[in-house]
Amino acid sequence: MEGGSPDQESIGSGTKRSSVSSGKSRNRKEFLYRFVDSEILTAKLEDWFESILVKSATEKSAFDVPFELIELQKFDYALEGVSFQQLIRMPNAIYGSTSDAVEATAYLAIEDFLHASMKGLWEAFWSEDDPMPFSVACLYNGNLKFYQAEKAIANGKLGGLGATGILLNNPRHPHGKWDQVLELALLRPDIRSLSVGSDQLPSLSVLGEALLYAIRMLLSRSSSRLSFSECSNCVFILLVDSQYGGVVKVEGDVNKMDFDVKNVYECSAEWIKDHCRVSVSPIDRIWNKLGNANWGDIGALQVLFATFHCIIQFAGMPKHSIEDLAADHGSRLQTRRVERQLGDTRVNGNGLFRFQHCSGSPEIVEVQDESIKVKSEGLIMKLDVGSVLWLEDAEQRRGYQIADVLHNGELQYYIASPVEDPGKSLFLFVGSHPSQLEPAWEDMNLWYQVQRQTKILTIMRQKGLSSKYLPQLSASGRIIHQGQCRKPSSGGNCDHPWCGTPILVTSPVGETVADMVSAGRFGLDEAIRCCHDCLSALAVASSAGIRHGAIRPENVICVRSGARHPYFVLIGWGHAILEDRDRPAMNLHYSSTYALQEGKLCSASDAESLVYMLYFSCGGPLPDMDSVEGALQWRETAWSRRLIQQKLGDVSTVLKAFADYVDSLCGTPYPIDYDIWLRRLRRNIHDEDHGKGVDTSG
Repeated sequence: MEGGSPDQESIGSGTKRSSVSSGKSRNRKEFLYRFVDSEILTAKLEDWFESILVKSATEKSAFDVPFELIELQKFDYALEGVSFQQLIRMPNAIYGSTSDAVEATAYLAIEDFLHASMKGLWEAFWSEDDPMPFSVACLYNGNLKFYQAEKAIANGKLGGLGATGILLNNPRHPHGKWDQVLELALLRPDIRSLSVGSDQLPSLSVLGEALLYAIRMLLSRSSSRLSFSECSNCVFILLVDSQYGGVVKVEGDVNKMDFDVKNVYECSAEWIKDHCRVSVSPIDRIWNKLGNANWGDIGALQVLFATFHCIIQFAGMPKHSIEDLAADHGSRLQTRRVERQLGDTRVNGNGLFRFQHCSGSPEIVEVQDESIKVKSEGLIMKLDVGSVLWLEDAEQRRGYQIADVLHNGELQYYIASPVEDPGKSLFLFVGSHPSQLEPAWEDMNLWYQVQRQTKILTIMRQKGLSSKYLPQLSASGRIIHQGQCRKPSSGGNCDHPWCGTPILVTSPVGETVADMVSAGRFGLDEAIRCCHDCLSALAVASSAGIRHGAIRPENVICVRSGARHPYFVLIGWGHAILEDRDRPAMNLHYSSTYALQEGKLCSASDAESLVYMLYFSCGGPLPDMDSVEGALQWRETAWSRRLIQQKLGDVSTVLKAFADYVDSLCGTPYPIDYDIWLRRLRRNIHDEDHGKGVDTSG
């Protein structure tokens, strides 16, 4: 984007900067050339920083904050409708690793984060159609030039990377120019742990480095031919680690600096003390324990707000102001309230944990289960013990006698025996009549339980998936009702209320983990075996591209009859994911973090749900959750404090290790290595001595 002369780039309106005398320009360039060592500058600022610490002991905060809370709140309202791109690479340094591979991943992830931030802001406030005029690159300290992270790492420059910057696109200067740097992010390990004082000030070494880069940016702008739409006497430096981050804002007129090229660090330190205003935000969490950006939290919000101001300096005022976008907050809020009052349970569609009234938030209202049941009353067929049901499948008519009536917490199903083989037990599920899917949410759940699960199990059979840990399709078809069927010859159903009702029959039969936990029969042996067997079922299904999407205690059964040793079967495949458009069941306690955030499954989502099921089934406290936000907050806290690993570690070290492994994969595209974990779990199962203690050393 070229301005009025070949050497001038500009992407916005503004007053053209007056030309600087050649002698003054040469002096500043020489000053910049010598001003490269942050350690020397930091040493010159020690007394200044000591006075800051003394001030922080007597005052509420040593530094002013860059942004007032009311500004961030309005910006938050404006961003409600903005969709930031999902990040694939994560900065999370797994268990404090300091390997080159982890450091490289962190730089790549920071680059992704800044690009996603910039892209989301540009499209929301400036233009969805015009190309974004900025790019992201890493600063190499060896020559103070910028390189794409992947190229820098491939060329062996990883150890010399000092920061990641947002730059104005300039094809003539592929390695960047300092007057075209919008913002810099310093990636330093343990930013939060290095912070000083109760208000979480960054350490002097980190702050000194940030000030050095800030002064370089200000000096470069002061002699630049670029036009700036806002005052160029202000720059923002981001401080980030693998989870936390903050903003340093540096303001000041560098024309008041004494440009003594023989004493560059003394001059800079004096300018900072006398003519510079430094604002520092608290160090807050930006990424959660799983490595995903918490776009709506204050940590990410203040970083986004800093980037927003940096874009204004180079691109001019946005087409859509913060006030314009924030004005829609009220209507969005009202829409959500109306949705809640209509009893929308799509967010929590399993029906187990419905939204409860919370006095602190008028948006969440109680959904009366009774109102749903009244609507469905008389529409769903109920069967009693001893009654016989006949179904017609593609091959023949089959009869089943009801032996027991069961409930899985939300729906009714049965244990039945074939009329021709009374000694055999099977699960029998009765669906909703095809014409009755609309009146009640319960009918929709029945559709998943019967019609959709029939489809999934049929696909498994067609693909040749076979495992004793997966349910087997015994029969499926339509019920044969009493009396004469007046079904029209053209197809469809007659007017009998049962005509066309779908039936699904599966094997084997067993006790659900939920019932085992309630009866106190889910112990150490059962936990390890359950993890192994469910993981085995997931491995077989994933080989055909099928994911479960609804793992919970009611969907895992323990089979004892007809087997030498008890084993577990993963049932309830009605919400299974076959393709991208499919959506998993939403359960506040057992759904994966990615499922709650995105409404989709990642490669490790089923394994994450399995870990939650084991955690709660092994005695982990079941928290009260009344919203997706609360469920996500609980997950973040549980993983960051290692509550899940600690609880499972009390049961077995192999389960603790598995939870650690899942923690490292959550939200990533990396697949679960089923083979290695099945081998490890198998080594901890003692079939020959079932019921006694399991060796947990592995």
